[in-house]
Parts: sequence; C-alpha cells; structure tokens
Amino acid sequence: MNDRAYFIFNVRDQERSTAFYTQVFGHAPRLHVPGMTEFEIADGVVLGLMPETGIRRLLGAGLPDPANGRGAARAELYLPVTDVAAYHARAIAAGATELSAGARRSWGHWVAYSLDPDSHVLAFAKEIPVAQ
Repeated sequence: MNDRAYFIFNVRDQERSTAFYTQVFGHAPRLHVPGMTEFEIADGVVLGLMPETGIRRLLGAGLPDPANGRGAARAELYLPVTDVAAYHARAIAAGATELSAGARRSWGHWVAYSLDPDSHVLAFAKEIPVAQ
C-alpha cells in the first residue's frame, strides 16, 4: 500500500475552494493546476479539490451529477489540530457557515463544526480527557 492517503472533494469552483482552504490551513497548496488542487494536511495525508465537472468527465455519465446534491452535507473532514478555535475562526472568516462552536464531545474530543462553501462538513478537533 502507498504511504499517502488522498481525500478528494468535488467542488463547484476550484479557485474559490483553493482560496478558502489556503486561508483555513494557513498555507498554500502543494499542487494547483487546472482540474486539481492538493493540500498536504498531515504527514502522508492529502486533501484534493477537483471541480465537479472534472469528476463527471473522468468517470462518465454513470456517476450521479454532484451538482444535484447542493445543500446537503456531502462529506466530513475530521481534523485533529492543536488549536480548535483558531482553525474554526479561520474557516468562518474564509466563508464557512458555523454549525457548532467548540464543545466537549462524549468521545473525548473538543470539536467545532462548520460547513464549507461546497457543503462539506469541517470538524476541527482536539483530544481532551474524558470526564469521569
């Protein structure tokens, strides 16, 4: 198996999504060409941004049109970070919609949730001791 995992989000506007994630992550993408943008988000983990039209061209008419699913959450990216509030604030400042401010969750994480401009859920999390 390869030493790198890729998560690909299908997005309406590659340039807008690239600007959004550049602001959220605080760094430029490692690859940015027509049809694909890649951000290294952890050791061996890459978030790719592919225009919706690109995935249809790649996989053909048998793939349901991603554009028809607007409004519903399309995927969740759960990111362990050192500063939940800072990442969450950057996402909101970049245009995300807040779903839930940071809060203690029953599984032992402090997590804040937002929705990116393409209806992907972003979860910024930090492990905390579970209350006894």
